[in-house]
Amino acid sequence: MKKIIFLFAFFCIGVIQAQDYLGVINSFFNENRSQYGLSAQDVSDIHIYNQHFSQSTSVDHVYSLQRYQGIEVFNAIANFAIKNNSVVHVENQFIVQLSQKANTTSPSLTPVQAIQKAAVHLGLSTPTGLQLIETVTNHKFIYNNGNISQENINVKLVFQPNEEFTAMRLAWDLDIYLKDGSHWYSVRIDAANGQLLSTHDWSTNCNYDLPGDSVHNHTAPNTSEFQSILFSKSSSKTPNDGSQYRVFAMPNESPNHGTHELVAEPANAIASPFGWHDTNGVVGPEFTVTRGNNVRARADLAGNNGGSSAEGGASLNFDFPFNFNQQPVGYVNGATTNLFYWNNIIHDVFYLYGFDEVSGNFQETNYTGLGLGNDSVNADAQDGSGLNNATFSTPPEGNRPRMQMFLWSANGPPGEPLTINNGPLAGDYQGIGSTFGAPLPTTPLTANLALAIDDNAGTSTDPYDACDNITNAAALNGRIVVMRRGTCEFGFKVLAAENAGAIAVIVVNNVAGAPIVMVPGAVGGSVTIPSLMINQADGEALITALINGQTISATIEDAGPYQIDGTLDNGIITHEYGHGISIRLTGGAFNSGCLQNAEQMGEGWSDYFGLILTMKEGDTPEQKRGIGTFAVGQPIDGNGIRPAPYSTSFSINNFTYGATNNPGLSLPHGIGFVWST
Repeated sequence: MKKIIFLFAFFCIGVIQAQDYLGVINSFFNENRSQYGLSAQDVSDIHIYNQHFSQSTSVDHVYSLQRYQGIEVFNAIANFAIKNNSVVHVENQFIVQLSQKANTTSPSLTPVQAIQKAAVHLGLSTPTGLQLIETVTNHKFIYNNGNISQENINVKLVFQPNEEFTAMRLAWDLDIYLKDGSHWYSVRIDAANGQLLSTHDWSTNCNYDLPGDSVHNHTAPNTSEFQSILFSKSSSKTPNDGSQYRVFAMPNESPNHGTHELVAEPANAIASPFGWHDTNGVVGPEFTVTRGNNVRARADLAGNNGGSSAEGGASLNFDFPFNFNQQPVGYVNGATTNLFYWNNIIHDVFYLYGFDEVSGNFQETNYTGLGLGNDSVNADAQDGSGLNNATFSTPPEGNRPRMQMFLWSANGPPGEPLTINNGPLAGDYQGIGSTFGAPLPTTPLTANLALAIDDNAGTSTDPYDACDNITNAAALNGRIVVMRRGTCEFGFKVLAAENAGAIAVIVVNNVAGAPIVMVPGAVGGSVTIPSLMINQADGEALITALINGQTISATIEDAGPYQIDGTLDNGIITHEYGHGISIRLTGGAFNSGCLQNAEQMGEGWSDYFGLILTMKEGDTPEQKRGIGTFAVGQPIDGNGIRPAPYSTSFSINNFTYGATNNPGLSLPHGIGFVWST
């Protein structure tokens, strides 16, 4: 408790010194507004929505919004750096001649109608059971999720400027976190006619970008040796809690960059004074699983934002083996532990460098009493809702962000996990296992095949796709069940076969080409048997033979190649977490909409963070550093997922600022790559 009091007093020094921010800002505009083209009326109603004191620079960072008639102008922000009651720097996005640009101050649509309109524009189902939870102000309300969002829906009245800033429409600003977790939309709905005016996505992703851009010749700059920053600002350790984690520890970027090791009590005393499993500020863990004040890490195999955390027991011993000669689900506890470790390490390192409680970091309980808290990271390991990607969703302060780490495709062509043991179709067949249910077995699973037949009672017209009621359940018991892909969710049809007694499922693709990875959908989390997809040509031959009454014995055995677990690519983990850092610090902790333009630097900062936390003693600037080499199955000197690896050597990376004019660069990742270069 003494430590908490000390920390609180220490961090409050800056708050006590920061006197009358609004008075300082008003004085600044009284003297300088003409250089921004602003009138006295334009700056007559300024709302300060966030501020924090920087220990490293002794500067107060103040974030303000422009208002008209008491209504906020969306993203009309002015950020001030204030020192000794004087403005030392300002970034201004206030709009000139406000009174001439606003269409009205009275909405025609209610907040509920705005939510309904947003659902239509986003292609969602009609909201049901919408209820007002809280009236925050006359212009701001909180509704329940209406069965269209994972979180409550915040709605407030704003003015939305057009792209030319020549006019403003009164609008309802609201956020909807899609139930599948793929997007967290921030939407502006016209308060007069219900039109969609603007949409931002608080979720960022790390989709694979194909490299390949032109080469230029330049002279390389002087080089100097990088220095490790691990915890250079503090070597303090937390109280002895006995915790230990088998992980690919910082600064190892991935399993290709170093071996897994058992790390003991790695929490930092300043950033995490009660360890990584505390939430109440009293010595002793509240959780014995991969959950604590900074992050809750779970294996979301079903892709429904649920799943289980890894259990360390009373001794907090998270020592799980890694065996890569199997699908990633076989070492899921170790992967979840690695994700927990890295989220905490990133939290602790950046806490020491200014991303602390008062500036809007991610913690369940803010031990200093500053900031809101209640926003530790929900981190999903081996998330079953996607593939070849990673995402980070950053809502405003006081709302929990979500990190989703997915599996990545195995190297090379699909393996041959299916063997037909008899008859004219005997042989080995390519196939790809699903991301839900049991993994494909590593010891042979042999049984006769059976074709699922349904009654076509729903919208499907194919009796062999198991999208409707299965009519031959008795014939499926104890069999490996075959079915077509169809139009229903994979998890639904596999679960239906399992409920009929199937021990495994083979799904036949309904289009030509290679099989795809099957994801769980709404009910796939309940599946406990293995399933795989094979291509259309091979599968149709099996279906025809079964229809003709042939008895076919089959064996399923997974001998690789195996998918790659993005949860172990620590550079990508840091990259994703970095989005949360840059978003919270750019517009202030309560604004998540300031990094939406194509040339924003967020992607570049995230790559930079990933490179910093995975530097090793002896690394040099010229050294080749690719992003995501492990996830895409490349060696450590591979190019990774950017147009070129990072290096100060122009023979390796020849990009300069001029490359931002290259239309071949993707947005925003390609532009972010140039910034980071």
